Amino acid sequence: MTAAARKNPSEVGTLLRGWRERRRVSQLELALRAESSARHISFVETGRSRPSEDFLLRLAEHLDVPMRERNALLLAAGYAPRFKETPLDDPSLGVLREGLDTLLRGYEPYPAFIVDATFNVIAANGGIALLMSSAPAHLLTEPLNAMRLTLHPEGLAPRIRNLREWRGHLLAQMEQQFALTRSQPLRELYEEVSAYPLPPGTDTDAAGPATPMVPYFALPMVIEHEGQVLSFVSSISTFNTPMDVTVAELAVETLLPADPATAKYLHSARG
Repeated sequence: MTAAARKNPSEVGTLLRGWRERRRVSQLELALRAESSARHISFVETGRSRPSEDFLLRLAEHLDVPMRERNALLLAAGYAPRFKETPLDDPSLGVLREGLDTLLRGYEPYPAFIVDATFNVIAANGGIALLMSSAPAHLLTEPLNAMRLTLHPEGLAPRIRNLREWRGHLLAQMEQQFALTRSQPLRELYEEVSAYPLPPGTDTDAAGPATPMVPYFALPMVIEHEGQVLSFVSSISTFNTPMDVTVAELAVETLLPADPATAKYLHSARG
């Protein structure tokens, strides 16, 4: 056992109990999932027993603990981190970057982009560039943030016709992500963008009726662009069974045209 683990043997137990309570799982239920006993789980959480590395990772898997936080659990227990965090520009991720670039280009003329755990845009295609063409320079500086750009009163927000609904969807998405990761940078971003003033004329009465729209198969983002009204529905993809923190935190978001007019416009704008 390392000196750090001997100094505070209950640290890993406190972290583990926090994740179990966030997931609303009892000690008995977690024990059954992990083929252990509630007594053993209790001993780990109170610091009376130090979990093995494999057992700790098994508990983290059943509690759906994010990969970054699994490393934190291992460190708290006195073990070395199991999962690397490789910079995206590292040569070892060259094949991944090439695949993502191919995916983005292949989706054109429809918008698609890739974000990290705090919604910073890692890469985007020409469809996104089209929608962002009128955004002010200060919102397009690195790191470009998808939530900030969409909800800022100088960003896309004034052009989004159903801003109340779309804003609510994005804030709920951030809340769900925070509940999963407990990321302080994400919490700070949420507090920033949720405090943005709404553009004049936006209906802010959350209890009021939704903005009337043509029926869609999913909530769309309805946005004006150079006199044209465009409608998109969003799809988000992540990697299955990632083994690297960086890869685990990447998400590919694609905006699918929600009506024929939007698809036709995007193909015509492509030239």
